[in-house]
Amino acid sequence: MATPRRLTVVMTIMIALLGCSKERSEAGGGGARDKEGAKTIVTPLQVTVDAGAIHVLTAGPEDGLPVVLLHGAKFSAETWRKLGTIDVLAKAGYRVLAVDLPGFGQSPKAPVDPETWLGKLLPELTPRKAVIVSPSMSGRFSLPLATTDPAKLAGFIPIAPVAVAAHKDKLARIKVPTLVVWGEKDDLIPVDQADLMARAIPGAQKLILPGAGHPCYLDSPAAFHRGLLGFLAKMTKATSQQSTSRSGSR
Repeated sequence: MATPRRLTVVMTIMIALLGCSKERSEAGGGGARDKEGAKTIVTPLQVTVDAGAIHVLTAGPEDGLPVVLLHGAKFSAETWRKLGTIDVLAKAGYRVLAVDLPGFGQSPKAPVDPETWLGKLLPELTPRKAVIVSPSMSGRFSLPLATTDPAKLAGFIPIAPVAVAAHKDKLARIKVPTLVVWGEKDDLIPVDQADLMARAIPGAQKLILPGAGHPCYLDSPAAFHRGLLGFLAKMTKATSQQSTSRSGSR
C-alpha cells in the first residue's frame, strides 16, 4: 500500500506532467490564434500638399486596392482606427490610407482650396486609383473631384456628405462604382438626399443603416463594415472581369 508521502510525490509528478502537456498544447495552437488575432500594423505617413503637412495613417498590403478614408468635422483619421475600420480593411487585403484633413488630428491648419485639394493629395498617397470614403464635412473635398475628374478615382463611397445640393446638377458625371451610405435617422442631412444621389449617379448602390443617425458608421459599425466590404469585393470582382474580358478580346 502506498504511503501518504509516496502518493504526494506521485501526484506532484502527474500535475507537473499535465502542466507541461498543457503548455505544449497552448504553444502548438498559439501560432494560429496569434495569426488570426494579429494586430494590424498601422504606420504614420506625412505628405505635403500646397506646402501644408498632411498626416496619414496607413495599413494593409501595399499592392492592395487603395482605400482613402476622409472624415467628418468632429473626427480625424484616428476615428477610423478606433472604430476598427482600418483593421477590417487591412485584413481584407486593401491598402488603407486614413487622412487627417488640414486643421484636424495631426495635420496643422493651412489655407486650402477644397475644389482642388483632394486631386493634389491623391498622387502623394498612391500612384494607383483609389476608392474615396467621404463622410459629412469631407464632401466639400470629395464631391468637387468626383464630379469634375472622376477618372482619378477607382470608386466613391459618400457617407451623408455635405454639399450634395451644390453639386446635384453634376452628379451624373460620377461614372465610377459608387455606394451611397446614410443613416435612417440622420437629422442633420436629410436621408432623401441619399435617394437623390443614388438616382443621379449612374449605377450607384444605396445603403441605409437602420436606426443610425448622421455619423451612421459610428452608430452601426458592424452593418457599415459589412456593406463596405461587400461593395468593395463586388467592385473588385467586376473590375477583374472587365480586365479579363479586354485581354481576351485582343
